[in-house]
Amino acid sequence: MPFNPLNLVSLGSINDDGSKKTLHPADVAGKYTRSRRIVALVLIIVYVALPWIPVNGFPAVFLDVLNRRFHFMGLTLAVQDLWVGFFLVTGLGFGLFYVTALFGRVWCGWTCPYTVFLEHVYRRIERLIDGDATARRKLDAAPWTPHKIAKRVFKHSLYILSSLIIAHVFLSYFVSLEQLYAMMHESPQAHAVAFGVMAFLTVGLYGAFSWFREQFCVIMCPYGRMQSALVDDHTINIGYDKKRGEPRGKTGTTGAGDCVNCLRCVQVCPTGIDIRNGLQLECIGCAACADACDTIMTKLGRKTGLVRYDSLTAFEGGKTRLIRPRIILYTGLLLLGLGVFGFSASRIEPMRANVLRMQGSPYYVSNGIVRNQFLVRLINKRNEPRTFSLALEGEVPAGLTAAGADAPVTIAAQDEELKPLMITLPESAFKAPFKFSLSITDTKDGKTYRTKPFEFAGPDPTLKSNDYLDAKQYLQK
Repeated sequence: MPFNPLNLVSLGSINDDGSKKTLHPADVAGKYTRSRRIVALVLIIVYVALPWIPVNGFPAVFLDVLNRRFHFMGLTLAVQDLWVGFFLVTGLGFGLFYVTALFGRVWCGWTCPYTVFLEHVYRRIERLIDGDATARRKLDAAPWTPHKIAKRVFKHSLYILSSLIIAHVFLSYFVSLEQLYAMMHESPQAHAVAFGVMAFLTVGLYGAFSWFREQFCVIMCPYGRMQSALVDDHTINIGYDKKRGEPRGKTGTTGAGDCVNCLRCVQVCPTGIDIRNGLQLECIGCAACADACDTIMTKLGRKTGLVRYDSLTAFEGGKTRLIRPRIILYTGLLLLGLGVFGFSASRIEPMRANVLRMQGSPYYVSNGIVRNQFLVRLINKRNEPRTFSLALEGEVPAGLTAAGADAPVTIAAQDEELKPLMITLPESAFKAPFKFSLSITDTKDGKTYRTKPFEFAGPDPTLKSNDYLDAKQYLQK
């Protein structure tokens, strides 16, 4: 039985025997296609440009995994600050829910990196070399001639080159462009991990965009399956106006609707569906079918918009409500996540310090002196060296001394320092464990940072006595 594009039983990208069907969506022109190409161009420029744009001495986005520093538009996070990212991810996640509830899978069709690269890079290359959809299908069915082999080699060479460029740009987000350029002038063995990541990404991108293609959106991406839980009858999606289009018939047919059953909407669909069957999991909301249908309607002298962005309620003659309970909920959660992120990010200090007790006994007693051993970790997040002075604050009893906090500490830009801290107190002055903190003052701007309180431990004075110990007191009667 030949493939029927109107059949909802099987996927449009699967043959009758279950094998993958190579789709050749036809090219289309229209207002949505032009807008999508502009958006894609801007996104690709941003993707390539971010590692080039310096902000506070570092690229605008630089995930310096090696040194455990993460730079986002001038904000520098150490590993200990990454908890702030939870609120950013939460806010963006609810933002995606918000957009989906309003406009369906507009993210997939317009801004998803996979769609941007597939539709506006790799398929552009394919159309440039192999021709339109009809020419590509003929070339697939043609025998292997020198002409076909040359086209295939040229096309896949450009695919590999594009994958290499995308992979190298991605790698520059983690090693910086300067370091990446230096790596490229050395042997792969000198930077085996970075080279392995780049090679893996190149192979993955080439396989995905040259062969797997729309199957990633249909099979692997979980977002399409979440769509049904996020949308409702008032969500604006790409849809077909059945009231206006049915019954279908050729031009001039008495009683026929506006749809002439030309199947142009199916021919341009990148996932091979028929939008006239309603909203489907495979639809990515790219609006290619809307532009194709508008072109046909214009040629026939009929009103455009037979296939358009609208809600199910509007297609049935009702009025779309943009403000509804789920939109209010998603808006609140979005603002909450972004608000908490903004508040948390504003409280991140350019200097971080913490005090850890060294391994071993919590305290040592020698020659009437109680000694506690700590390790102070100081992190300078600025892009310039800074000198800090250290001092103890809090319940500091008389006779307490701190070796290691008596001299200023200079820390290089974006560096950290581990400094031992030995605190001693005469045993006679120790009455009970007490807490204090360490203040770190920047000698340049005078700003003071404080660590969390830590405890000075020692022997329990109540357990010390020179009285005779009578064992009979501990025998059970």
